[in-house]
Amino acid sequence: MDARPANDGQPWTREQLILAFELYCRIPFQRTKATDSRVKELAALLHRTPASVARKLGNFGAFDPQLAALNISGLTHGSKLDKAIWDEFHADWNGLIVRAHDLRREHEPLSHPDAPLVPPGGPSDKIVTVKQRLHQAFFRDAVVSSYNNSCCVTGLPLVECLVAGHIVPWSVDERRRADPTNGVCMSATFDRLFDCGLVTIEDDLTLRVSGRVRELKDQAAADLVASRHGQQIIPPARFYPDPACLRWHRENVFDAA
Repeated sequence: MDARPANDGQPWTREQLILAFELYCRIPFQRTKATDSRVKELAALLHRTPASVARKLGNFGAFDPQLAALNISGLTHGSKLDKAIWDEFHADWNGLIVRAHDLRREHEPLSHPDAPLVPPGGPSDKIVTVKQRLHQAFFRDAVVSSYNNSCCVTGLPLVECLVAGHIVPWSVDERRRADPTNGVCMSATFDRLFDCGLVTIEDDLTLRVSGRVRELKDQAAADLVASRHGQQIIPPARFYPDPACLRWHRENVFDAA
């Protein structure tokens, strides 16, 4: 008797690919394997084997220019629909998160953690809050995993101390609130310095430290922050920060003096 899940071996549907692409964005590429717990979870949801889901995540990796720059090719033989999903949601990150959440709701019981926090037709302000939480969770997962769960400045590998920070704030461009190319992963200290305009990043990923900090006589400030001036941040494996966002930060937030 064939014990394979019902959908294994069948063509991937658009809905299944959306869920697979969303997961691809949320976990480090090196964890896109059949043994990963989140891969297994999605496989159960889609009635496919973990190996089938892992292969599909590898197909998406073949389209990723950042992986290619690292000589990581992903898996070839992806379909035209794979590429269409890649292109569609790179242009609409906000739409990806909401659509993926809705698809999970269609497949899972209401008691599941991903079930709607308010019933359909509930107050609009609560619906907005739910969507904001979805965007925040996706953005953090995508950005932190892209930097291999480490601070891009210091290399600190403690996830609890890391912040997925927006380069251009939501208040300036809401369309990019879930876009991982509008984010950098930093320890809490450097995230705060970035938000305050005391550090910034050049297009070539060189870190610049404000003259206000570099002129401080305090030894701790010199050792922790000023000494980083001119060094390159650790580049992400995926979702390289958009130069347009970095330029906006330099021109509108950074205090060079």
